[in-house]
Amino acid sequence: MKKFLFTFLGAVLIIMGVCSFGFAEGENGFYISKINDEIFARIKGKSFKDDCTLPLDDLRYIHVLHKDFNGETKEGEIICNAYIAADLLDIFMKLYEAGYQIEKIRLVDEYNADDETSMRDNNSSCFNFRFISHTTKISQHGLGLAVDINTLYNPYTKVVDGKRILEPATAGEYVDRDKNFPHKIDHDDLCYKLFTEHGFEWGGDWTRTKDYQHFEIPDNISSKLYPANK
Repeated sequence: MKKFLFTFLGAVLIIMGVCSFGFAEGENGFYISKINDEIFARIKGKSFKDDCTLPLDDLRYIHVLHKDFNGETKEGEIICNAYIAADLLDIFMKLYEAGYQIEKIRLVDEYNADDETSMRDNNSSCFNFRFISHTTKISQHGLGLAVDINTLYNPYTKVVDGKRILEPATAGEYVDRDKNFPHKIDHDDLCYKLFTEHGFEWGGDWTRTKDYQHFEIPDNISSKLYPANK
């Protein structure tokens, strides 16, 4: 049985507004905080767009450490929904402890909130407000409930009218998932195992499209959190 996302610890963090995960802020490189004025200034008009309908208080900032492709320790930043903040912190702590390599974990705002640019740079990120095309429904990334990991090596792809759509467009050599190459997410990958253990679903398991970089909480949970988002 999948672990239920809304862990007791996560509930305590959200209700009490605690900014850490059992540690003083910054003590071990992993902590959660609310979106303060300084952080908001970095995302306003970018990932937190002018038409953003998601309350700012529903978001959390997470600071993590990760191993880059050279095995060196780097700092990372994530903005996500408060509902998954404790889960993400636990996942990234375990990935770091295992030496799992993630090239970059930067706010998408460093790429002017442009997903294609961020993905081409193999950046891993979470929140970026947007509506699903031709609807008034907020996407899972727009709710801060989806995370993309090592995006260049694990692209989004589907075929429409015989034409392959690929995001990022530069990821053509990584579409064939039968090939062996570094940083490929599959069912044997630690990233897949940790996210699914925490109740996320993987875009690589979808049928009509494949989104190998993508982990999100299921629609049946997000629809309860945001019943008006239809």
